[in-house]
Amino acid sequence: MTTDQIILFALFGAVFGLLLWGRFRYDIVAFSALMVAVVLGVVPTADAFAGFGHPATIVVALVLVVSAGLVRSGAVFLITRTLVDASRSLGAHIALMGAVGGVLSAFMNNVAALALLMPVDIQTARKAGRAPGLSLMPLSFATILGGMATLIGTPPNIIIASIRGDALGEPFAMFDFAPVGGAAALAGLIFVSLIGWRLIPQGDGSDAEPTDISQYISELTVPDGNKQIGKRVAELTSAAEKADVAVIGLIRDGKRRYGQARNTVIRAGDALVIEATASALDEFRTSLDLAVADARREELLRADGDGVEILEVAVPEDARIRGKTAQAIGLAWRQRTVLLGISRQGKRLTKNLRQTPIQTGDILLLLVPRDTGADVSEWLGVLPLADRGLAVTENRKVWLAIGLFAGAVAAASTGLIYLPIALGLVVVAYVLAKIVPLAELYDHINWPVVVLLGSMIPLGAALETSGGTELIAGALVAWTDGLPAWAVLTVLMIVTMTLSDVLNNTATTIVAAPVGIQMALTLDVSPDPFLMAVAVAASSAFLTPIGHKNNTLILGPGGYRFGDYWRMGLPLEILVVAVSIPAILLFWPL
Repeated sequence: MTTDQIILFALFGAVFGLLLWGRFRYDIVAFSALMVAVVLGVVPTADAFAGFGHPATIVVALVLVVSAGLVRSGAVFLITRTLVDASRSLGAHIALMGAVGGVLSAFMNNVAALALLMPVDIQTARKAGRAPGLSLMPLSFATILGGMATLIGTPPNIIIASIRGDALGEPFAMFDFAPVGGAAALAGLIFVSLIGWRLIPQGDGSDAEPTDISQYISELTVPDGNKQIGKRVAELTSAAEKADVAVIGLIRDGKRRYGQARNTVIRAGDALVIEATASALDEFRTSLDLAVADARREELLRADGDGVEILEVAVPEDARIRGKTAQAIGLAWRQRTVLLGISRQGKRLTKNLRQTPIQTGDILLLLVPRDTGADVSEWLGVLPLADRGLAVTENRKVWLAIGLFAGAVAAASTGLIYLPIALGLVVVAYVLAKIVPLAELYDHINWPVVVLLGSMIPLGAALETSGGTELIAGALVAWTDGLPAWAVLTVLMIVTMTLSDVLNNTATTIVAAPVGIQMALTLDVSPDPFLMAVAVAASSAFLTPIGHKNNTLILGPGGYRFGDYWRMGLPLEILVVAVSIPAILLFWPL
């Protein structure tokens, strides 16, 4: 063992020890280890920051931006309305999302499948009043499992097929992985749905998504041509319950209707009086394609074309708007601002929103032109509340956002465009189409995760170039000498899984596949079962957040710590080995 190998093994041991301890944040630990490795000379200075430009790092950053675009466009609300019910039990929700994620990831890149479903899962968790971390890890694991079943589902399968083509003259076909990968995926999905999610640490909720606390009284206008025209107000009950809002009245010609409102037939220009949180209000508006204001105020609001944003403000004693109405103060025409809602200590308001005098202590929900929130707050004399990430869904662009994303996934899946490039083009298109505002572009990237990946990739590459991985492979061949073939397969899978949890699964496949072929030649058996063992094992990176990009993606949104993954991941890896070995021996005889 060389000095470089000793240093690198020691550094990896220190990094994982500190990450499991959890005293220091994961990005600081990883970056510190990288700096030490550079100073000690085991990572070349020229390669010190190569990990920050690595495709894996770029994909993680781009996927987070694309996910934000799918949320802002209303694509997530579209899926949640048709597929997800927040009233389902957590186990049923995980089973449904896991099944959908598994099927999607078999026919599209599993990173892209998670990118589509992750915001849906977070939105559902918010509506159900539970921490996203309870369901994000099962979803990540499900998309990883589903990718094992086909050639295009995950990069290790593509690499294995290529290596087989070079070594044996013919690569694996699209569904050659299905008998073994599909069996492992099915068993894994059943485990995750029934048992696995119960093993996730509950945490203290400090990293969970912020939740709405204020119930606003708001008004939403029915525009011309809306599908709700001709329906009775009572017919909106189902949609209202699904979005967790209450329709408490209707305004027509400036007059509010009470007792008879539920039986009133909706007309164009009517305004529905809603009681809801800010996010629920936006979901209800999007689902029924309602407007935030009448056509004239909408035109004033969007006159500059730079987009809009939501602002929550509290009304102090000396506010300019205190004691006045939004209409009297000229909020719409003076500041191009729409009063979306008023929260008044749980009290219901009896007047039209714009004609309700504002009182001290009220919390106002305002829709303002982008980047004018500070000016509007100062003019009103109100106090902005802490930003809770509220946004206005641009549901007019929902199919554009879905089409761009679907086109990129299709192009990447068929090999026309490299996945990071495809996702990069989607981000550019989202910005140009104003699906993701330019001012918010970098706010959606989880920078600690980027630093973690960018720091660990050069360390993994150094371990490979120093001969550390070859040292492991040589020891593996020696350890398995004289063992029966099924035992050799088992050892190969366990070691490959362990490497994949530490290194990038692509690098693991490149190292482990030739080792598997050599083992088969030594035993004078077919290489195919060994290649299948490597393919499944390299994808089964469930113990850490750095072994697979999907696990890295959920690290921040799920509020997980580095050491949380193994609790569900370890029994899942054991199950994958237990199912895969018999399946390999059955479908790919030695």
